[in-house]
Amino acid sequence: MLPPILYAHGVMGRVDTGGMVVSAQYDTGEPMSYAKVKIAAPGTKLTFQSGRTDRNGRFCFFPDAPGNWKVVVDDEIGHRLEVLVPVNDLKELIAEQQVRDSSGSSVSRYEKALMGICFIFGISGIFFWWKGKRFRGKISQKLPGPSQIDK
Repeated sequence: MLPPILYAHGVMGRVDTGGMVVSAQYDTGEPMSYAKVKIAAPGTKLTFQSGRTDRNGRFCFFPDAPGNWKVVVDDEIGHRLEVLVPVNDLKELIAEQQVRDSSGSSVSRYEKALMGICFIFGISGIFFWWKGKRFRGKISQKLPGPSQIDK
C-alpha cells in the first residue's frame, strides 16, 4: 500500500586506504597514459581486475589475498611492463621483494625486429660479397687475357 519510493534504498561511499598503486612510465620519464592494465591474483590465470592507467600512468587496486600479484601494463604500441606485487597477510606491499620486468623499455618490439632483419641482411651481404669475389677470381683465371686475344 506504500508508494514504491519508500522501498528504494540510498547509496553511501567512503575512501579506504591500503590500495596498491602501480606507476608505469617510459624510460624517458613520460607516463604510460591510458595504457591497458590486467591484474592476476596469486595462483590464478583469470583476470582479477582490468582497466587503464590514468593520464599520469597510475593504476590502483585493492588485493584481497596474500601472494604475488601479477600486473601487466601494455600501451598497445609495443611497450609492455610486467610487475610482480608481493602482498603479505595484512594485504600490504612487501617493498623489498618487488620485482619489475620491463620488456621493450628502451627498444620496442618492432625496433628489435627491424634490427634482426638488418643483421640478417648484413651477414648475407658479407657472405655473398665474399662468394662473388672468389667466383670472379676463378672466372678471370679461365678467361684469356687481352694479350692472348690479339695473337
